[in-house]
Amino acid sequence: MEFSARQIADFLKGTVCGNPEITVNTFSKIEEGKPDSITFLANPKYEHYIYDTEADIVLVNVDFVPAKPVKATLIKVENAYAALAMLMTMAEQAKPCKTGIDPMAFIAASAQTGDNIYIGTYSYIGENTRIGSNCKIYPHAYIGDNVTVGDNTVVYPHVTVYSNCRIGERCVIHAGAVIGSDGFGFAPEGDVYSKIPQIGNVVIEDDVEIGANTAIDRAVMGSTVIHKGVKLDNLIQIGHNVEVGEHTVMAAQGGIAGSVKVGRHCKFGGQAGLAGHIYIGNNVSVGAQAGLMSDVKEDNATLLGSPAFNARGYMRSAAVFNRLPDMYRTLGELQREIEQLKKAINK
Repeated sequence: MEFSARQIADFLKGTVCGNPEITVNTFSKIEEGKPDSITFLANPKYEHYIYDTEADIVLVNVDFVPAKPVKATLIKVENAYAALAMLMTMAEQAKPCKTGIDPMAFIAASAQTGDNIYIGTYSYIGENTRIGSNCKIYPHAYIGDNVTVGDNTVVYPHVTVYSNCRIGERCVIHAGAVIGSDGFGFAPEGDVYSKIPQIGNVVIEDDVEIGANTAIDRAVMGSTVIHKGVKLDNLIQIGHNVEVGEHTVMAAQGGIAGSVKVGRHCKFGGQAGLAGHIYIGNNVSVGAQAGLMSDVKEDNATLLGSPAFNARGYMRSAAVFNRLPDMYRTLGELQREIEQLKKAINK
């Protein structure tokens, strides 16, 4: 599909600076811009690319002022990154959608399926499971018994959803994710560990996205809950009975141990880890590889390090840490001088 700068600006409620009639038919990265494409500039670190890019249209923030002439047509918007997301979503929605049920898929007789769905080859839909309208279940997905999948949800290949779990509307579950596997629950008895049956489920609310090979364990009793709008990256582990608050985001390889309660609008960097049975407040930011061992009751906190603590204190400590060799050397010199003074006094 082809669109002019004028059409794109109208869609995004932006302003054209340049040729409003120039057209594009694809997207490109600003550093790899090519003719007939649209790109964006949101990070100032990439500004130098805008002066040489071959892309015909560049989305920029409304306050962007070029330091020198730009060949491309600019479209100024309030938020270039968000505008790009809107534009790409529109382009994706315009693509033909897969529909129909492959004859090689298995759907239990008691299962219910909505309108306009796609169920791919070798997918399995269990007893008493309900698949909502406009859902897409890609090949080799397994959805167990008594599962609910809300309207407009996409389940990619090799996803496993265990029995009794609930998935909301407009969710995206990427390849290899496992929803509802047993939590890590074992009771010590002398020299052995006895498995504790995990009889709860997982509840995933609306507008959640779950990355590839992420695992969300079912609760011992009750539910592990991922609230609406949560975005989980690839390779994340969510333990049993965890509750993740609305619109929280977590980068790859993070881990949340059992029974943790995470507030709303939190942000976790890659490989962040949370010990079990702790509480995290709202709008808390946790740096990459940070380890949280205790409650964070303060909202809006920023934490770094392992064990994690206040970001300002962490930065002050890091500054001292870099000077430790010199401080150690100075301390040694002071100790030697003190010993010499003691000897001189004792003579």
